[in-house]
Amino acid sequence: MYDVITFGSATWDIFLNSDDSKIVKHKKFTVNKGICFNLGFKIDVNDINFSSGGGGTNTAVTFEEQGLKVAYCGGVGMDIPGKEIINDLKRRGIDSSLIVETGLKPTNHSVVLNTDSDKDRTILVYRGASEILTKKDIPWKNLESKWFYISALSGKMGDITEDIINFAKVNEIKVAFNPGNYQLKLKNIHRMVSKVDVLLLNQEEASDLTKITFKKEKLIFKAIDKMCPGIVIMTKGLEGIVASDGKNIYKAKPNKIKVIDRTGAGDSFGAGFVTGLMKKNDIEYAIQLGMANANSCLQKMGAKNGLLKSESKFKNVTIKKQKV
Repeated sequence: MYDVITFGSATWDIFLNSDDSKIVKHKKFTVNKGICFNLGFKIDVNDINFSSGGGGTNTAVTFEEQGLKVAYCGGVGMDIPGKEIINDLKRRGIDSSLIVETGLKPTNHSVVLNTDSDKDRTILVYRGASEILTKKDIPWKNLESKWFYISALSGKMGDITEDIINFAKVNEIKVAFNPGNYQLKLKNIHRMVSKVDVLLLNQEEASDLTKITFKKEKLIFKAIDKMCPGIVIMTKGLEGIVASDGKNIYKAKPNKIKVIDRTGAGDSFGAGFVTGLMKKNDIEYAIQLGMANANSCLQKMGAKNGLLKSESKFKNVTIKKQKV
């Protein structure tokens, strides 16, 4: 039996840095800013890095680094990036026997464009093999685990999210759910949320789920606590996190660090938090481990290179607790 099986995307990430880009302000962009290059030119790239990514494999690595028995269930293409992802998981001690290799689509890809002129980055995303698995592709008989961690899924795989949750409930498997935009738009999202043990959302996702502006934090938690019987977490980027177990509200801000790359920060917090619950069943310890893991991830390039190991020491953050 596994300690945890993760579900989500498996992505081949390509990180590019270029000095030849410019940040242009214009109201036609959603955030009023865009990244621009000279049209028709060859653009010099200063630095290039490759690594495996995606919510399914990112979270699996945190669990493995924390000494847990882990498997990843998802899809990759029959191509070189797909094989690299599988080999990377095997090297790290993660069971890859639940992975489905398909020739119908290439492996998911992300191209992360970093610029020195702006602190943020732009990501070009190709959603391939990870989104085309159907219910019949999942090796249900082999899903023996104490926990499922379900991250963002789209397409056909996103459509069977509730099937995965229902399987867990029938087999007394605990579920952590970090839904993506596709899942949040499904008609059965409220029914899914009502069956999970840990619900992880960022501010925008919490607002989408409740139809309440994220500025009205108390109202959001009041609404989500009615939907979800388990622990609810809302991440707020550099402002930290807010969590509720239905009885108490917990707030914490991260320690100040130099951020190298934001890729995978949400995955590292979520998996670190669930690891803390699995190890000590203590929400405050889980918050500490989740935030420390995210901080460590932010200080390295890529979603997996900075993750904490089980023996790693970390600096605690201050947690404020109050009654709901």
